[in-house]
Formats: sequence, structure tokens, C-alpha cells
Amino acid sequence: MFSNGQLVFGILFAIVFAIIIFFAYRKDLKLHKKYYKGSIWILLAFISFLLMITMIKHVFTS
Repeated sequence: MFSNGQLVFGILFAIVFAIIIFFAYRKDLKLHKKYYKGSIWILLAFISFLLMITMIKHVFTS
């Protein structure tokens, strides 16, 4: 499906991209803590909502 060159490029691209994102996040960590304090609760509420919808779907379709 993919040539060896494409696979190597894809793997190297993913590794370099992850490294760049990691260092960019570390550089902005103080700003994230200051401006996004408490946003974990929004994430947990969103995930809980999705889980609740999935559970309701499975209850009423089985």
C-alpha cells in the first residue's frame, strides 16, 4: 500500500512533530496554567456526557 520511503517519512514526520509539540507546550506551560485553570472540569463533563449518551443508546437498542 505504501512504499518504504513513504513509511519512513511518515514515521519520522510523526516523531519530529510530537517532539516539536512537546517543547512548544513546555514553553507555554505557565500561560496554560494561568489562563486555562479549571478547564479540566469542562473536559470531564464533556466526556461524561458522551459516555452517558452512549450508555443510553446501548440500553434502548439492546
